Amino acid sequence: MTSTVPAPFTRTAEGSALQAVLLDMDGTLVDTEGFWWDVEVEVFAGLGHALDDSWRHVVVGGPMSRSAGFLIEATGADITLAELSVLLNDGFEDRITRALPLMPGAARLLAELVEHEIPTALVSASHRRIIDRVLASLGPQHFTLTVAGDEVARTKPHPDPYLLAAAGLGVDPARCAVVEDTATGVASAEAAGCHVVAVPSVAPIPAAARRTVVPTLEQVDLSFLRGLMPL
Repeated sequence: MTSTVPAPFTRTAEGSALQAVLLDMDGTLVDTEGFWWDVEVEVFAGLGHALDDSWRHVVVGGPMSRSAGFLIEATGADITLAELSVLLNDGFEDRITRALPLMPGAARLLAELVEHEIPTALVSASHRRIIDRVLASLGPQHFTLTVAGDEVARTKPHPDPYLLAAAGLGVDPARCAVVEDTATGVASAEAAGCHVVAVPSVAPIPAAARRTVVPTLEQVDLSFLRGLMPL
């Protein structure tokens, strides 16, 4: 976990029960879920295996250990999880060096959270090396702290990443709004007790208690997030 900006962790807007905003990265703030799949297809092609497009919904949003492990088992590829993880991270890093498109509404939301001094964390299943590269484009000044998937014993869908982020910010998870794009990330945030806004990127996500589903991040602003919290 890396703290990037000193901030008054417990400061909240008058009349609002929102204490912090916790944001996923791939597919939520940056349009990179397709990048991961493209790299997986490319790497396995080099190993002599073609990936079934239906597997994309299985591997999206999860930790690399789970997605890579599934693909090794599904294809029977002769490669270890550690070796494959290096190839996937290298391929993804190369792609984001060439292009890193933000999701519509991401830059506006990040700027608004900074303007109103809302404690904000980036919580991703991606490894630290990938997060740090993406932060160069997103702007590290937008985040009070960041949590990477290789910095927790259990990453998404377990609650650990969001509990760690809330603890680092000194806030109650039940007073945090989380923005996620996959069922795996939603499960993690909900298990931590957070209120969730789901903006599906690849597979549909149904609405549920403490979960609001919107089609685009452009519909999410600070007023919207405050409205999720009971007073």
